[in-house]
Amino acid sequence: MNDNQEPVLICKDLCISYYTRAGEIPAVVDFSLTVKPGETIGIVGESGCGKSTVAMAIMQYMGANGGIKSGSITFKGQDLTTLNENELRRIRGSEISMIYQEPFASLNPSLKISTQLMEVPLAHEDISKEEARKRSIQMLKDVNLPDPERVMESYPHQLSGGQQQRAVIAMGLLSKPSLLLLDEPTTALDVTVEAGIVKLIADISKKFGTSQIYISHNLGLILETCDRVFVMYSGEVVEEGTVNSLFAWPKHPYTHGLFSCIPLPTTDKNAAPLKPIRGQLPLPFERPSGCFFGPRCDHFKRGLCNKEHFKMEHVEGKASDHRVRCLRYKDIDHAKGLSSDTIKESPEIGKRVLNVDGMKKYYEVKDSSLKALITGKSSRFVKANEELNFTAHESETVAIVGESGCGKSTFAKVLMGLETGTDGEVRHNGKDISRIKVRDRSTKEIRSLQMVFQNPFDTLNPSHSIGGQISRVIKQFGIETDKTKIFKRVMNLLDIVKLPRDFYFRKPRQLSGGQKQRIGIARAFAGNPSIVIADEPVSALDVSVAAAVTELLMDIQREHKTTLLFISHDLSVVRYLSDRIVVMYLGHILERGTTEQIFAPPYHPYTEALLSAVPIADPEVTKRRIVLEGDIPSAMAPPKGCPFCTRCHRKIGELCETMLPPEQLVKDRHVIKCHIPIEELSKIEPVIRIPKKEERIPVE
Repeated sequence: MNDNQEPVLICKDLCISYYTRAGEIPAVVDFSLTVKPGETIGIVGESGCGKSTVAMAIMQYMGANGGIKSGSITFKGQDLTTLNENELRRIRGSEISMIYQEPFASLNPSLKISTQLMEVPLAHEDISKEEARKRSIQMLKDVNLPDPERVMESYPHQLSGGQQQRAVIAMGLLSKPSLLLLDEPTTALDVTVEAGIVKLIADISKKFGTSQIYISHNLGLILETCDRVFVMYSGEVVEEGTVNSLFAWPKHPYTHGLFSCIPLPTTDKNAAPLKPIRGQLPLPFERPSGCFFGPRCDHFKRGLCNKEHFKMEHVEGKASDHRVRCLRYKDIDHAKGLSSDTIKESPEIGKRVLNVDGMKKYYEVKDSSLKALITGKSSRFVKANEELNFTAHESETVAIVGESGCGKSTFAKVLMGLETGTDGEVRHNGKDISRIKVRDRSTKEIRSLQMVFQNPFDTLNPSHSIGGQISRVIKQFGIETDKTKIFKRVMNLLDIVKLPRDFYFRKPRQLSGGQKQRIGIARAFAGNPSIVIADEPVSALDVSVAAAVTELLMDIQREHKTTLLFISHDLSVVRYLSDRIVVMYLGHILERGTTEQIFAPPYHPYTEALLSAVPIADPEVTKRRIVLEGDIPSAMAPPKGCPFCTRCHRKIGELCETMLPPEQLVKDRHVIKCHIPIEELSKIEPVIRIPKKEERIPVE
């Protein structure tokens, strides 16, 4: 970052509105931002706060009904709001580039990667096709894509999610832009891929001197990537400052609320549970007078906070560029709020309800190629699950973690009866259910195993009311038959998931994402199941909503003594809520044990890499950086030896490549499947180091 040069971008007093039949909707109010050369700015906040609207305004992609009401956007001395379409077209993609959240939506499925990459320099520069191709191949090398020639000739669907995102990053950087906008660029990716992408963007931006604006709700990611951060709420910036200043001494109650929603290494689900921000983000036309955060703020003072709208002011203290939009920030004692006053009782672990013993799941794939006919190998097998062994008890939370494609969801399908196991046993309350399809299971068996899915939007019938969908579950499972009793039970479930009772009559389209996920939880628990499988239930939600949903799952589990199988790749959430952890890779369990055992040496090298990849929103917590190279191998052609040997940073040679590693017992059911002796693994330094109380920076 160069402080002496002129700023790359200046947004001053920006007000952005959308115009509808119902009238003007003020999306962003009084937004100001300065980006220096080589600087990385982070913009954080809940969905609907205006983060992406700012990015679209900078790109001048406001659509037919959007516009800048007042203020200016100056890029390298030019006011972008005054440029015509041809002038903007010369800047977009060349001087200013944008990387979107979903890589597949950014790529044309009918065109090869080569065509889409070469289009960028050909459109913006006087360059030959040969030179454009050379530059595109070099950029694919720069983003660490193996075999760039093959990638150039591939269609988007032939690449993995991580490869697609790297191709989109290459496209965004091809013309060496001065400013790169990144709108949730890693949300849909595994943590290991995310860690590689983040490092990649940082390295390439440093190489080309590119300034960046990172839009994210992941505060850990912002801490690792940005120099300064802007916290937005309901269309306006409520706090801004350097990363070190804002993360060490946050001043605005909303910023503190966001930090209270994050499962940091110091949080505990019983002793120090998460504190979701109460209420919801107000709609633009329903904003209160004075402080927009007032209705959700625990420090709101009537007669002061609800008066006229007020401006940002500089924070008195160590950081001269730290600003906050709060009249009471000097009076609030945030240190007092750090000690939890809601200690929850730890549930007593009960009897064993699930026993997975040597479970395998193979998929047969027919090969009709000429080579297969000649060799006689017309059938191959995808080994989705290989020798799974673990147990789960009543009131226990068992987390199953690993990258996409490791077999987590396949196991869930076998457990639910959507698939049947190939070998081994899955015993639920003593009965092997691995080969019983869901249609052949009794009502009691179906009722006792329920699931909360990742995407709440696709799991609710859009044409039926919420009450009707929950009532159907209660009736189908024979919990109640009387209509009055069913209605009362639905109302009780709405109370349990902390939703208004009038939601009984609403349709799914009238609910937010977090509200839909709560309905999914209510429906899953409607039949009093003994086991609930939660498949990435909070990965698509804002931190405040995710915290509320997480706490809800914990509260219901305590009340009903439910066994929770939590499938995730986010080890921050896993550390917070799980009692035991199962680490999976390419169908194998590489490590299993209690949460404390998994997060402390000895680790399996893959667990070590997973821990290193987790962004932690605490500047005082340090960790070792391990970035895995390459992608997870195909389950149709797994390595002969250790499944992790192709990416392992601790591989010890030919032994790892040729022989499947043995299971080594560390202690107390803590098992690691690795060729490296436990004695050597025990010498590994901890990945995450949490400072002691006396080492921590005091809260101002």
